Amino acid sequence: MKRRTLLATALLGTVAAPALAGTARAAAPGPSVTRTGTTTLDSQAIFFVSYDGLVNNNSFQKNALLTHKGYQYAAWYTADRNAVIGRRVLGASTWSTVKVGHTLRYDDSHNVISMGVSKTDGRLHLHMDSHSDGFTYVKSVAGLMDNPAGLTWTASRFGAPQSTLDGLTLTTQFTYPQFVSTPDGKLQLSYRVGVSGNGRNALAEYNGTSWTALGEWSASTGTYTSEHGSSTVRNMYLHGIDYDRNGRLHSFFTWREQNGAVMCNSGGLTNHDTGYVYSDDRGRTWRNNAGTVVGTTGTSNTVAVTDSGLVIDALNPDHSLMNQESQATDSAGRPHAIISYVPGRFGQCTTNYVADRTPNGRAFHVRRTAAGAWSKTEIPIALNSSQRTRLVLDKYDNAYAILPFGRIAAASAASGHTDWTTLFDGSGLDAFGEVLVDETRIAQDGVLSVLYQVRSTGTTPSALRVVDFALPA
Repeated sequence: MKRRTLLATALLGTVAAPALAGTARAAAPGPSVTRTGTTTLDSQAIFFVSYDGLVNNNSFQKNALLTHKGYQYAAWYTADRNAVIGRRVLGASTWSTVKVGHTLRYDDSHNVISMGVSKTDGRLHLHMDSHSDGFTYVKSVAGLMDNPAGLTWTASRFGAPQSTLDGLTLTTQFTYPQFVSTPDGKLQLSYRVGVSGNGRNALAEYNGTSWTALGEWSASTGTYTSEHGSSTVRNMYLHGIDYDRNGRLHSFFTWREQNGAVMCNSGGLTNHDTGYVYSDDRGRTWRNNAGTVVGTTGTSNTVAVTDSGLVIDALNPDHSLMNQESQATDSAGRPHAIISYVPGRFGQCTTNYVADRTPNGRAFHVRRTAAGAWSKTEIPIALNSSQRTRLVLDKYDNAYAILPFGRIAAASAASGHTDWTTLFDGSGLDAFGEVLVDETRIAQDGVLSVLYQVRSTGTTPSALRVVDFALPA
């Protein structure tokens, strides 16, 4: 592997000049949100705080909420620990729900439910209840997603829960399921093998008939050295894994070191640097921003911390950089991400990542400009939380950051995404903290759906809701 280097373009300043635009772009509307309604998925959903989050509302779920062919689908755990799926016609005020035959095993917020759609056969897939151990997998009958109006929503439409992918055993240390539909209609499953601080990212693929393990694509080995010490084991935490409209697969990430010696204080996070890779062959090979191949899935040559050209925003482990935040791609296929940490103006050493991030943490919008350079803008709103922010783009490429507690800030494409301002302050939601969004709906009808859970205490169940906002038409 080559020695670790930084992209020169990562050092460009924090504010990008607005890109030149034609008449159509100049006339495009700026960002706006109009609240159109709120529905209740469950008035008594399970509630417990684990790893500062909730099992029904954790940032790395992909997807807990999705839209397909005029219907919206949601998955969650009820107060009695049953895994359920709900669906509604877009815009309807009520949801129909079914149990899928599984109950949550542990009070662990990692054990989320993620959904995906295989377009080749019209099935809904669910992956759930895993944190560095076994998992549960459920899939629907073929065609359920293609004919929702003609097929009743009953438990009989789903197969029995499995501990494999139709017989394919992946790993005994499974975490972070994320389904992603490929441009050619297949379905991929992204996941981590191993444990926090010592794990590898891997992919499996469903072709409409069977699952295949593509293998691991990131490495846990290699030496990383900070000003404080060194670490030889780690894992790559993904901010997402998404195809753009041209078929390129994008992934932002941060590294988490196993050895706390790389930090200034043991109360912080060993996360460091924001990196970026992409794939033009459905995740078989991975390239850095310059286009150089840095890893091949399923081989010994996987993406490692020692590879050159991975880092697009450098940050040492002393600022409580958050893992698994959010990413999106715009209409031109350019990648965008949200990252968050405690800026240096608040000190150069966090000693308690929750206590320090809550008052001093800030989110930043990182994106590749039309000129191919990387730019970063601080979103000038205090997080008031240790948790994560979600990112979406509307049809005009305006950017929206959905912050903890359901607050929404936005920046216009016309400004080069530099004019961040608050559009919705979360009033009336009483959201616990982290929220989720329906990444698939915006392109279909221009509506931003936000899934949130009402704050509670202890293990007292609370309402799980979806609030809808119309974006510029």
